[in-house]
Amino acid sequence: AANRFEGKTFGVGDGALRRPQNWPLLRDPFTPSWGEPYLEIAHRMLGAAHRARQLAEGHEAVCVSHQLPIWTLRRYLLGQRLWHDPRRRQCALASLTTIEFTGPEVTGLRYSEPAGASDPTVTGA
Repeated sequence: AANRFEGKTFGVGDGALRRPQNWPLLRDPFTPSWGEPYLEIAHRMLGAAHRARQLAEGHEAVCVSHQLPIWTLRRYLLGQRLWHDPRRRQCALASLTTIEFTGPEVTGLRYSEPAGASDPTVTGA
């Protein structure tokens, strides 16, 4: 997902929220105003899933992505609001989010951690 904070330090306690030049980017956390809107992320990811389904017809496909796009697509498919608290994402390192299709229709969604649970304080997802 595009992000106007890419390459900059932005985290809890680093003072980024006290910098007035950042305030216009943070005006709408529900869209989000600092980067690619959640709905665009969900549509892009769903398009990629459908393309993978078509290319792997009769087989399984594996797609790799970062945590935010996966979580956004999952919430979209479940009919949940797309804005969320990132600390509550169920999308651990090396986890699998499985989308099941029957023809072109999404008929299932599963989550698993085949390598075992990871420490949620570990970054990099």
